[in-house]
Amino acid sequence: MPHIPLPDDLPGIRGAMAFRPETARPLNALVEVLLQGPSTLTRGERELIATYVSSRNCTHYCHSIHGAIAAAHLNGDEALVKQVKVDFMEAAISPKLKALLAIAAKVQQDGKLVSKDDVQAARREGATDLEIHDTILIAAAFCMYNRYVDGLGTYQPQDEAFYRERGPRVARDGYVKVSEEYLAAHASAAHS
Repeated sequence: MPHIPLPDDLPGIRGAMAFRPETARPLNALVEVLLQGPSTLTRGERELIATYVSSRNCTHYCHSIHGAIAAAHLNGDEALVKQVKVDFMEAAISPKLKALLAIAAKVQQDGKLVSKDDVQAARREGATDLEIHDTILIAAAFCMYNRYVDGLGTYQPQDEAFYRERGPRVARDGYVKVSEEYLAAHASAAHS
């Protein structure tokens, strides 16, 4: 049960964002740039980083929805997403993404744990400075998003079908558009 009154019909971060839409806009703009904007990392790879960090933080809503979005970008490969959550070193992903996920894991614990050796290992696998930067920012941002969701005690559905239905829509339409639609629908319902 949420710690403050949040909309019952909007789970996870959606309920928190509806509570304070003016903070939702910059949060969605950031995630849009990081996960959907132009990058040499694929959208699927960036979603895997967000999913992995969220799974390490045990934030069910975030690792489930971003896992579903990642799967949508990865031709429906839910098994790969699950393997990344459990043991990315054994997943069928590139050595570069493995090196970046190792950095993300350290950021999730404490950013000061990222070492020059970690960065060099990623560079040896072909990671650019921009990819390293964005990996660290994705990991840091998702620690914030996860703590936002969990700190408010938001409702986090356990049914995988819930996420499986929503993931492809966000993958297709992006975070800003989908969030604006949720917020507009909620505002209309609240005023009815």
